[in-house]
Formats: sequence, C-alpha cells, structure tokens
Amino acid sequence: MKKTILLSTMFLGSLVFAQEMQIKGGDRDAHGCIGSAGYTYSQIKKDCVRTFEQKIKLTEVAPKESYTSIAAVIFSKDMKKAEVFIKDTDSESIILTRAGGKAKAWKKDGYVLVPYKKNGYQLKKDNIVIYQ
Repeated sequence: MKKTILLSTMFLGSLVFAQEMQIKGGDRDAHGCIGSAGYTYSQIKKDCVRTFEQKIKLTEVAPKESYTSIAAVIFSKDMKKAEVFIKDTDSESIILTRAGGKAKAWKKDGYVLVPYKKNGYQLKKDNIVIYQ
C-alpha cells in the first residue's frame, strides 16, 4: 500500500513539474517562426529567417542605448522591394519599394534606403541617416 501511494505521489509530482516547464521552441509566431531561436518572418522570402545571418547588415549611426543595434536588409529577386528589419518599428519589418525603373532608392513612410559607398547602403528616416 505504501509503495502504491509513493508511486502515485511521484507520478503526480512529475506531471505537475512537466506542465510548469516551458517547451523549447514552443514560442512559434503566427507564421511558425521560433523567436527564441532567433527566427522572424520575412515577407519577401515567405519564410522564417535569422536577421543576424543576412548578407546585408547596417549599423546604427547614433545609438541611443549603450549598445549599437543592427538592421538587416533583404531584397526581392527583382530588386524592386527591400525588406528592412529594425528594432524601432511596430511591425516585424518594413517593406520599401523602389520608385521607377532606374531609381536607386527604396521608400516608404519617411524611410529611404539608398546605396552608400561601394557595396553598402544607408537607411534614412525623415532625411536623417539612422543606419549605414
């Protein structure tokens, strides 16, 4: 009888403990991206991406915090759209569109992405450079 009570208590205790533990990877967003693993959804790629692994990264020009934040940029295959991931937006990313066929800037809501130096880019907000 004592063994049965002891085993039952251990079993119930393990169930309570298992329910309190958060499952790793259990924080999927609406698109199935796991935020705790560094993934966020890319509207251009239609897939989960890690912004810190992207080829084009821009550094904050005048950081407000003690650390410098990074912005990532993903272009559509036809280069007509640029998806920018920055920390100061309400949404996960901003989609900028290139105006006209030969325009060299992508724009939306005061944000402008322009080529900078040889292989770089600058991101401006209301005509002030915030990342490059």
